[in-house]
Amino acid sequence: MRPHNYTVAGHTFTVCLPDSEETIVLSSYEPFAIDAVASGATTLFTLVVDDAFYPAMKGETIGEFDCGAADFGVYRLPDGSYQMLISPPGGQYCGLLQANADFSQGTLATRGKDSLRTFAVNNALMLMFAFASATKDTLLVHASVIKQDERGYLFLGQSGTGKSTHSSLWLKHIEGSELLNDDNPVIVLEDGVAKVYGSPWSGKTPCYKNDSAPIGAFVRIKQDPENRIMREQPLRAFATLLPSMSNMKWDKRVYNGICDSVARLVASVPLYTLACRPDQEAAEVCYAEVSKR
Repeated sequence: MRPHNYTVAGHTFTVCLPDSEETIVLSSYEPFAIDAVASGATTLFTLVVDDAFYPAMKGETIGEFDCGAADFGVYRLPDGSYQMLISPPGGQYCGLLQANADFSQGTLATRGKDSLRTFAVNNALMLMFAFASATKDTLLVHASVIKQDERGYLFLGQSGTGKSTHSSLWLKHIEGSELLNDDNPVIVLEDGVAKVYGSPWSGKTPCYKNDSAPIGAFVRIKQDPENRIMREQPLRAFATLLPSMSNMKWDKRVYNGICDSVARLVASVPLYTLACRPDQEAAEVCYAEVSKR
């Protein structure tokens, strides 16, 4: 096995691939690669890719969920560990991930063509990262992020509501804007400061930046014939943010850790609802309000 080490949002993890493996391509991880884990450093998790792995037993069915880009079947073993079947949307499974209860150790068996095996490894790494870091003041969030004036602005909403479109409007019309991530950035609470980090997971947009910024604001995008923006009260902000986080409500360790982090976010970072058209004025209205802080 060959270890490949990466650091994302300050968390180091390792994926071990077979010595002869050349068909699993992890190019989106290259900006986050490190030569070796520093002596004495803590590793968030280790994932071993072993296509010969076969579980000794099948866990109890928890259910199925999708994140838009992949489908997951979830099963839990008596000792609290997890089995997850990973599939492309509407397709047959291409990976079986078995991870211990805190997602610090996992084994993945892949199947299918080379692109499907890469798909399985990428999604297994994303799951391991999200759930291993859930109690470490870290959140994997579904959002598009613009970095502007050294602050990060996260645009939230269900798939198809216009997150990426609104980011593109900032890039076009708000001078100095740059895209930090377009699908799954990472939020870390550090000494009372909320920061957003780029990640290897950016959906259909190849934006894999090893960069970060303090969070300026969250903005929920809502399609509307009129451009207008309103700041939400803390309770509404919490209810808006929580569904945007990678989460497992049935797992108390993960769920409580994420809820605690979201509550602290709401206390320190404003959340706005932007009702808007997909036009230049929408970007200008949004920027004028959120940049006041």
